[in-house]
Amino acid sequence: MPTIQNAATRASIHARLDRLSPELKPAWGRMSAAQMLAHLTDAFKMAVGELPVAPKNRPIMRTWFFKRLFFTVIPFPKSAPTATELVSRVPDAWSDELATLKVWLDRVGKPSPTQRWAAHPLFGSLSGQEWGVLAHKHMDHHLRQFGV
Repeated sequence: MPTIQNAATRASIHARLDRLSPELKPAWGRMSAAQMLAHLTDAFKMAVGELPVAPKNRPIMRTWFFKRLFFTVIPFPKSAPTATELVSRVPDAWSDELATLKVWLDRVGKPSPTQRWAAHPLFGSLSGQEWGVLAHKHMDHHLRQFGV
């Protein structure tokens, strides 16, 4: 499974981020390109516990079977609802928001051996490796949303 914890995969994501522009329109959803960058940054902050996100009460989503199914088979749903905490921040200036996301991509993509991981609001406890896979799937979903 692709993961942002792989250097070549991370480099590919960086190259795709460089093809973004604030004028791009989404193929689905209501976020602007700048809002999408802020959303992805905040998702990284959530992963390491710097942005608390309220848990969802969906026990089936926390099972090993469903997590494996979502991480490996089920595509990221278009226009799926997200946590309010991940879409409430007003984006910074484009270049600042893009640079911040790249820093977070590298921080979560190259975690320290002592990195602690927050529980995901839907999936519950995830390992660092699972966060890396989920982060790749999430970023790929939104980059495809904007055609890159």
